[in-house]
Amino acid sequence: MSGIILTTINARYVHAALGLRYLRANMGPLREATRIREFVLGDRPADIAERLLADRPQLIGFGVYIWNVEETTRLIAIIKRVAPEVIVVVGGPEVSYETGEQRICALADYVVTGWGDITFPQLCADIMAGKPPQQKVHAGVQPKLADIALPYAEYNDEDIARRFIYVEASRGCPFKCEFCLSALDKTAWPFKQERFLAELKALYDRGARHFRFVDRTFNLKVAASLAILDFFLERLSDDLFIHFELIPDHLPEKLKVAILRFPQGRLHFEVGIQTWDEAVQARISRKQDNALAEANLRWLREESPALIHVDLIAGLPGEDLATFGRGFDRLYALKPHEIQVGILKRLRGAPIDRHTTGHAMRYSPDTPYVVLATDTMSFTDVQRIVRFARYWDLVGNSGRFHRALPLLLADSPFARFMQFTDWLYARTAKTHEFALEKLCGYLHDFLVETGSDAATVASAVVGDYEASGAKGRLPFMKTGTRPEPQPGARGKLRQTRHVHA
Repeated sequence: MSGIILTTINARYVHAALGLRYLRANMGPLREATRIREFVLGDRPADIAERLLADRPQLIGFGVYIWNVEETTRLIAIIKRVAPEVIVVVGGPEVSYETGEQRICALADYVVTGWGDITFPQLCADIMAGKPPQQKVHAGVQPKLADIALPYAEYNDEDIARRFIYVEASRGCPFKCEFCLSALDKTAWPFKQERFLAELKALYDRGARHFRFVDRTFNLKVAASLAILDFFLERLSDDLFIHFELIPDHLPEKLKVAILRFPQGRLHFEVGIQTWDEAVQARISRKQDNALAEANLRWLREESPALIHVDLIAGLPGEDLATFGRGFDRLYALKPHEIQVGILKRLRGAPIDRHTTGHAMRYSPDTPYVVLATDTMSFTDVQRIVRFARYWDLVGNSGRFHRALPLLLADSPFARFMQFTDWLYARTAKTHEFALEKLCGYLHDFLVETGSDAATVASAVVGDYEASGAKGRLPFMKTGTRPEPQPGARGKLRQTRHVHA
């Protein structure tokens, strides 16, 4: 037996694990004996175990997250049954808190909590030298960023060609939003700019064109933001795509000027509004100038070339269905390309837990620990929003219904789409596996049943269907009643899902 494997189960193949690459880059003398093996949700734990053990490792380090903890627990249980001599170390956000309550931590030989860049390699060195520590849980030491080896050379050629390249110009977050683990950070720490840009250049020169920044607050320090944007402006190409997460109420003029220099579609901004309700914001320690955030979103949508994705969270303490609906309507009026409706999760260690008793917050005991009910939102209300979110992805965020969506949301967008949600679920009892033809038929039937002009509806739905590139006859179309095709619709490829409005 020899060697170390770093592994995790990613949500999708295109999501290359940045954390594993940080660990291998910092393994020092053990780096060459350390290999990265990645898998995806849907891979059978027994099959993963077989593939990992085929390499005859002495130690396996697992990256554990909210989306893979159940599968990873089953995987480790199998490994410990068939190869108990293999040392198992777990680390990552999901096992950094409440370690005594988790089966995965009980199964593992060692647990590394928090930052693992220095602590994990030292633990491995001790084990490989025949000096295994007695203590099981090791609190990660937070080093200076200058002491951390950067991970970007660990992306291989296949990663560059086929996967998202995750990068970070800074770590941490200065804000204290209680639903987020970053609330536990004292501040944000930037990597040295010259060093980081040199790594970006090396990635770009190797062919990387899809960059996703994991910084919680990309636009916190405008000078650093401008330097990164200038780097990409000097290297514009047709296939360049850059994703950033923005603070919604911080968009100074210098940053706007730089954003305007990009061609359409190169920039993708994820903006966390989460809630517009000022009382809820105060309750969860979220500082946000709503008027400024609204103005910035309007500018980004109406004047900038960027694609805009905005997050809302349902189920926050004290928010009810009515206030959430008003927030959705306020956001929809700004016409972002995507509105992501999320359900509050109780992340292990996040300060949101302090509201559990006071607001009767009841969470699912299983991942992803979503809220099931609160004192202001019943279980039924939460279930309706869960369905609303799923149907909104299919209709509102898909980019397929440019003509039908305005008919559907003619009045109050939230109330109207919730009406459609309730109708569709009552009709189908499902939220997944909708063929496009079926979905178009349901949209048509709902609009006609609720009073819209049948000819107008048919024309809009058929136009959207044909614009997607689909061919066939929709359920409501009878011989001799086919609407006139929309100009330019036939043969047109499906539009990007980022342009529904």
